[in-house]
Amino acid sequence: MNTPYPFTAIVGQDDLRLGLLLNAVSPAVGGVLVRGEKGTAKSTAVRALAALMPRVAVVQGCRFSCDPVSPDPACPDGPHPAAPGVARPARTVELPVGASEDRLVGALDIERALAEGVKAFEPGLLADAHRGILYVDEVNLLHDHLVDLLLDAAAMGASYVEREGVSVRHAARFLLVGTMNPEEGELRPQLLDRFGLTVEVAASRDTDLRVEVVRRRLAYDDDPAAFAAVWADEENALRARITAARALLPRVVVGDGALRRIAATCAAFEVDGMRADIVMARTATALAAWAGREEVTADDVRQAALLALPHRRRRNPFDAPGLDEEKLDETLRQAAEEEDRRDERRGDGGPGPDSDSDSDSDRDPDPDPDGPGDGGGPGGGVPPQGGGPEDAPPSPSEQSPSPESAGAPDGGQDGRGGPAGGEQQPVAAAEPFRTKALSVPGLGEGAAGRRSRARTEHGRTTGARRPEGALTKLHLAATVHAAAPHQRARGRSGRGLVVRRDDLRQATREGREGNLVLFVVDASGSMAARQRMGAVKGAVLSLLLDAYQRRDKVGLVTFRGRGAELVLPPTSSVDAAAARLETLPTGGRTPLAAGLLKAHDVLRVERMRDPSRRPLLVVVTDGRATGGPEPVALAARAGRLHAAEGTTSVVVDCESGIVRLGLAAQLARDLGGAAVTLDELRADSIAGLVKDVRAAGRAA
Repeated sequence: MNTPYPFTAIVGQDDLRLGLLLNAVSPAVGGVLVRGEKGTAKSTAVRALAALMPRVAVVQGCRFSCDPVSPDPACPDGPHPAAPGVARPARTVELPVGASEDRLVGALDIERALAEGVKAFEPGLLADAHRGILYVDEVNLLHDHLVDLLLDAAAMGASYVEREGVSVRHAARFLLVGTMNPEEGELRPQLLDRFGLTVEVAASRDTDLRVEVVRRRLAYDDDPAAFAAVWADEENALRARITAARALLPRVVVGDGALRRIAATCAAFEVDGMRADIVMARTATALAAWAGREEVTADDVRQAALLALPHRRRRNPFDAPGLDEEKLDETLRQAAEEEDRRDERRGDGGPGPDSDSDSDSDRDPDPDPDGPGDGGGPGGGVPPQGGGPEDAPPSPSEQSPSPESAGAPDGGQDGRGGPAGGEQQPVAAAEPFRTKALSVPGLGEGAAGRRSRARTEHGRTTGARRPEGALTKLHLAATVHAAAPHQRARGRSGRGLVVRRDDLRQATREGREGNLVLFVVDASGSMAARQRMGAVKGAVLSLLLDAYQRRDKVGLVTFRGRGAELVLPPTSSVDAAAARLETLPTGGRTPLAAGLLKAHDVLRVERMRDPSRRPLLVVVTDGRATGGPEPVALAARAGRLHAAEGTTSVVVDCESGIVRLGLAAQLARDLGGAAVTLDELRADSIAGLVKDVRAAGRAA
């Protein structure tokens, strides 16, 4: 067995360690989502935590890890006779990104269920993780239906497997830990809310800390057992502290004062629903138990807010998660003052038993570094929180402009075609709006999503076929129809149906897929008028928001000056595309053909990487083409190249003014796609865009 890296040997990452430890003390907190760049000890910390978890007593031979003291009455391996259990270490079960639904929740033997009426059930990863840790690396890359199943089980403490009227239920209580790199795409806000806590991690910029990280890692790689022995005392001390905090947890009191602070904080930050209030209360209770106290203090509430609220503040994928700590401190101060006034009205005159004896901490939110909740020592208590201006990376709008754009005058084309001539400063996007639904014609087989029609594992049943490999979705009527003619030959004598494997039929289903939406945006001087470019960026931002909601991959190509550039390679991180769009400068000539040819190269590579994901090309331009010999004819040939390969295209016509040349409409005809103006792109306009796109696809 490999020796895990000691939890107490992890350098820094105080928030990460605290979030994991609080869930180890109180799994009811609801798990933790770890967000951060690659190489920041996310996986190392999760795997190291398992060695600190108390040993688990289980019923011998039970595949579902039932507690011998109170076994699950619905356990598929039960009922269990009264007998002493056996102790084993807590498990860490990893859910691979490419896991199937059956691998996660388990699978029923449909043939035996129909023919013999028995529940022959093969447990999945949720059963393996019961009373342990379920770790999902890159949780943002999981299919949505797997994430839904996972979080439902985490919320209910049980897993349900339903197959055509045959159901199995078993307990599934685990510490859920998900890690993700935001650059690869975000989770939906609804799914973010299901994680109890979230922490942001990043590599330290301190030279001494980085040196210590490397030194410890090299020592561990050279001799894992010897390195672990050096940290054995700290590991034992931290393990004992977790056990003591678990024992103390039921005695911790959350007073009315603390509950009012929690409610006031959630209301002040306009958090949806009541889950945040409950998670904050549980987190504050775990913090008190971790510090060895039997009463929740104001500092516990503040720390709980910093862990439980940032990911619940996001309203759309372009909002950066975070919490305004000045607003948090002001909210807690006002709540404390209101509590004092309430005590005075009751004639008490003092702070009262429920207003937290250390109310001074409301006015000074930094905890005493020498107190019981300090962050010193391995495993820490309440670590110091970052978030100061010097710690936060600059937003795209705050980053320094490029040398070409700095001080560039406003205006249109420079007439020289150079990249710097006439370049405009980036302008802000207009307010996004709900766009019309764009879709790819036909029936695809790509990744599950919400844009175009496709054959999927989930959706409405459209037919049946013989299964290829393991049966996952039984078509009951087709199975019975296939078995019925053979009952006499098979010697059927009773009421039961004699079913053979050849009779089984797989249901074919139709749902929606996610597509690759490649944006080709004209950033030339002809688009440079500030109001016009702001409207164009607003339209692209609206389409990006639509792509996020429909689970698409997106890419961004821009063209201006003398060529085209792949600003963002195809990715699931729609907010990354929005950030690149925000800093997009304009100016120079209009190499439309270069933009279309660059898009063709990108789509060619993506077809080889992911042939099942169908593309949707969105060209945002006024249709003008300048620079080089015969620019208009060259752009037309580039457009027909896309049409010849059957790429579904939409041209967003940005031409404005009284006199219009109709060049964008001609480009759409060359592409074999549809043209739509900025006004027609809005969902509330009367133009039938979807019909146009589908009609163009059929004509192509």
